[in-house]
Amino acid sequence: MIHKLTILLLSLAMTTINTAAANDAFSVKNIGLDLANDLAAEAVNECRKKGYQVSAVVVDRNGLLRVAMRDDLAPRFTLQISEEKANLAVMAGTSSADFRSRRDDIRAEMNHLDGIIVMEGALEIIAGGARLGAIGVSGAPGGDIDQACAQKALDKYADRLEFIE
Repeated sequence: MIHKLTILLLSLAMTTINTAAANDAFSVKNIGLDLANDLAAEAVNECRKKGYQVSAVVVDRNGLLRVAMRDDLAPRFTLQISEEKANLAVMAGTSSADFRSRRDDIRAEMNHLDGIIVMEGALEIIAGGARLGAIGVSGAPGGDIDQACAQKALDKYADRLEFIE
């Protein structure tokens, strides 16, 4: 009887240890450099086709810079603005335009946070149901045009995004 009780207690202890350790580490998906580079380049090229010199920035799921591209004649501040737009999309979990329209009540306060600006022109990068990051574009005469260039880039690489595991 003592032997059976010892085995039962050891089994319970091992289950408790395994359960406690189960949340000690986890895996997340994040955007790779190659895809980030391709998306930024395509967004810049799409706006260039329309006659606009822009910058495109891709940030990862944590808002950390992966790629920044500035077209030849794009103003230097377009890099900062496109990154801050992308950071907003990552933080909000939606496009920067959607956040802007839904949360006009806090837009002024949000614009005082370092690294975020509430302007149209950034989209989330989603693959397999996971947010990998965001792409922000700045420099066209309107955030709607910036966002359209970002969307064209995402559309071009939709197959790559679809098959990310």
